[in-house]
Amino acid sequence: MTNKKTSFTLLISAILLLTYSCINKQNWNADTASILKETILKKAEWAMKQEPQTITSFLCDRSSGNKHDFYSEGDYWWPNPDDPEGSYIRKDGETNPDNFIEHRTAMIRFSKIVGSLASAYLITEDATYATQAFIHINAWFTNELTKMNPNLIYAQAIKGRTIGRGIGIIDTIHLMEVAQAILCMEKASSVDKVNLLKVKEWFTDYTTWLTTHPNGIDEMNEKNNHGTCWVMQVASFAKLTDNKQMLDFCKDRYKNILLKQMANDGSFPLELKRTKPYGYSLFNLDAMS
Repeated sequence: MTNKKTSFTLLISAILLLTYSCINKQNWNADTASILKETILKKAEWAMKQEPQTITSFLCDRSSGNKHDFYSEGDYWWPNPDDPEGSYIRKDGETNPDNFIEHRTAMIRFSKIVGSLASAYLITEDATYATQAFIHINAWFTNELTKMNPNLIYAQAIKGRTIGRGIGIIDTIHLMEVAQAILCMEKASSVDKVNLLKVKEWFTDYTTWLTTHPNGIDEMNEKNNHGTCWVMQVASFAKLTDNKQMLDFCKDRYKNILLKQMANDGSFPLELKRTKPYGYSLFNLDAMS
């Protein structure tokens, strides 16, 4: 579960500031709004200085894809001490530090940068922040030299066992921050509308892959937090692309997985079976929320 938790903390903070006049009437302290604004603008200052860095900046010779294909390796898979050159073996809850995670790290960085810039745009209406954000967004989704292919065929591969798995789809929960940020900035004066359509086309293509490819279907049918995160992601991307049919599907799917995953006492039995039951239960609850 390393580095998989996500939140819209900065964007939520920005929205709170936008509604501050109402909040203030409810006796919220003005100092709180000031602190939130200072935090948002400080992170945006950092984000304004960052150069785009996509998955094409990091190559792994163990990947079966090309430089535009996202690649990662299963966290809990290790070399077999009895057969060092053979297939990896599983150690649940123990992360192998030698596995390739650079693409995942780059995506996390991307989400932080774009989320920070979108938050600053929301509270200042300064289109400069949106301009900088779309430099990164275009690098990931529209620039032919640096963009990522809209699939996760090669996510969470396992040496000697598989080139990629459906459960690797959880790696793109960080793109939810990006999708939400695009929604917040799409009406900025600096945003190229033609390019915006191309960005949304990328998310449309990715949503299609998530809902039709065997790996996507496998993840959709996972009974634990992976199934939750599939719905969470697809709903987020469907919202960005105004796919009402898929949003309705996700609403129904959410009701079903909640009933199946949560016991009468409020626990998640499948998460409690793991080696880190508390962490996984919290992660699943976060995703449900």
